[in-house]
Amino acid sequence: MTETRPLLEARQVFKGFFGNPVLKGVDIALHPGRVHALLGENGAGKSTLINLLSGALQPDSGAILVDGRPVGRFSPAAARAAGIAVVQQELSLTADLSIAENIGLGAFPRRFGLIDYAALQKGVREVCAMVGLTEPVDMPVADLSLGRRQMVEIAKALFRKPRVLILDEPTSSLSAHEAGILARLIGTLRDRGTALLYISHRLNEVQALCAHVTVLKDGGVTADQSLAGIDGEGLVRLMVGRETGDLFPPRPLAAPGATRISVEKFSAGLVREIGFSARAGEIVGIGGLVGQGQEDLLLGLYGAIPARADHAEVSGLPRLPAHVGEANAAGIVYVPADRKHEGLVLPHSIAANLILPSLGRLARRGFRDRAAEAGLIADLARRLTIKGDVARPVQALSGGNQQKVALAKWLPLDPSILLLNDPTRGVDIETKREIYLMLRAFAAEGRLVILASSDTPELVHLCDRVVVLREGRVAARLSGAAISEEAIVGAAMGIHEQGEAA
Repeated sequence: MTETRPLLEARQVFKGFFGNPVLKGVDIALHPGRVHALLGENGAGKSTLINLLSGALQPDSGAILVDGRPVGRFSPAAARAAGIAVVQQELSLTADLSIAENIGLGAFPRRFGLIDYAALQKGVREVCAMVGLTEPVDMPVADLSLGRRQMVEIAKALFRKPRVLILDEPTSSLSAHEAGILARLIGTLRDRGTALLYISHRLNEVQALCAHVTVLKDGGVTADQSLAGIDGEGLVRLMVGRETGDLFPPRPLAAPGATRISVEKFSAGLVREIGFSARAGEIVGIGGLVGQGQEDLLLGLYGAIPARADHAEVSGLPRLPAHVGEANAAGIVYVPADRKHEGLVLPHSIAANLILPSLGRLARRGFRDRAAEAGLIADLARRLTIKGDVARPVQALSGGNQQKVALAKWLPLDPSILLLNDPTRGVDIETKREIYLMLRAFAAEGRLVILASSDTPELVHLCDRVVVLREGRVAARLSGAAISEEAIVGAAMGIHEQGEAA
């Protein structure tokens, strides 16, 4: 069977920044009616390639072709006119605008030079139905959860009726139900002849959805082939050259230590009167479908949102922390899921982000101690294996290295409790492994790690115990051999609930 001509193609593209090569002669061809996976570790060049294909960046050399013809200088407007749409991992929505306004932004239908609101409403409702958005279209995006905002971002791309759709980690914030809707939608678009480029670190999704794969490593293509007959282990070998067996560190044999957290009838946000305890040396996972109270549990324990409990002992405090400052002083730190907006100050340097929580402790007589700061920065950069000038903006780092900065900046405070919200979201396999080793080392040092995660295998293979939340209540408490993907998903869906008695 003769293969169709690519709708979008890159041929021998090179791109560098400040003298550092990022892409080195990369080829990729996106064909109609095919879902094409783009894989690679963080820093491999995936984001740069996406930006070239969508006109956000220009190649230093090589060519971008649309329908077989070189396009010369390719701009985002030209890409949109050619039918190319991108759903970025980091959302591009305007929180104060409505769902409809966000979806139509930049592509409002017009009549007599004015916005045609009737046509806008009709088109918005059509794409909302496609992605399972049932909220009123005049609802402000600020009122939506992160997962629902992700669906708005996808609907925004579909509103433009793209011929080529690029999806960058589209399920990183979605519930299992929403991910299922997206999978069916991808199949529909494929069957209609859309060319799809799918970027994900969740290899089970790649196997289920994609027919072809291009793998980047250090800016070059190391594989470009059909996915027929390739399993998860094969994908890992293509990406990093090793098996997945050593991805998760072994669990310790030693018993956990003293109780660090003990709460009874704890409530915060969506969480309603749950009992919860955890001990030093443990990694305790918090699972469940997205938006079932996992984040509220962490934020309530951190003093970031109002919380109450009939009884509470948290990191030596005889009650819940009253505010974040008190939590930090008691040795409790929190790493948010949204590193770009909540965990880091992107325009500031790597160095500034690393020392930000420690500035008060490093000061001498009210003045900054530059020598102490420099020593701390050098130590953290070494531990994080961050190479190059730490004076660079932290936004210059890959997503995985940004996450390591968001986590490691708290280490100088010597925390006893780390509250982590999806710490490996959008992170490649090798960086995941580094983070897992770091977390296991924290626990071995006698710290307590509370890990809310939407990655079920992470909960199964990394955590000593798992608490599954459903509708703000405990659906299951799992430990030892009882921790499995089936048990976690079943409890999250209400099929195998154990509840508070477990």
